[in-house]
Amino acid sequence: MMKNKISIFILLILAATVTVATYAKGVYLEPELFLDQVFESNPPKPDKIWITKKLKEDVNNILGHDLKTIRVRYWNDGNKTAWILEEIGRDKPITIGVVVKEKKIDQINVLIFRESRGWEVKYPFFTDQYKQAGLVKDNQLDRKIDGISGATLSVNALTKVARLALYLDTQAIKQ
Repeated sequence: MMKNKISIFILLILAATVTVATYAKGVYLEPELFLDQVFESNPPKPDKIWITKKLKEDVNNILGHDLKTIRVRYWNDGNKTAWILEEIGRDKPITIGVVVKEKKIDQINVLIFRESRGWEVKYPFFTDQYKQAGLVKDNQLDRKIDGISGATLSVNALTKVARLALYLDTQAIKQ
């Protein structure tokens, strides 16, 4: 009788764990829909910024690792730029959409989340911290971003992508 209760208890715990892990992963907003929302159903054609040797050094310093690409796509309507970038959370990439307007973050959205934990970063209570953030020396954000207990690596990923989008925006404007 006791073995049955323990077995049922273990099954319930496993079911709850699988449910939370399954809930965390997913496509929260298709990248195409993100662009439609940002540009009011009329996104411009994508442009690209080439990652030159000088840019590569700065990008790698922001990310803490090699970007492993020679160009990054972005969308620019003359008023704002939109970036769809990926960064590893713990083990898997998180797809993040960032809108930059007048050298400040206008919005940041988690588009696709593939990790089993840290998904709380998708909520506005967290992403709103990035609104109107800009860069200061050493390509750091001009504000501290409060973390979420148990989601440190996801928080770090969003912060790196925010910094990268702001940096690339300034470089795209120079081109």
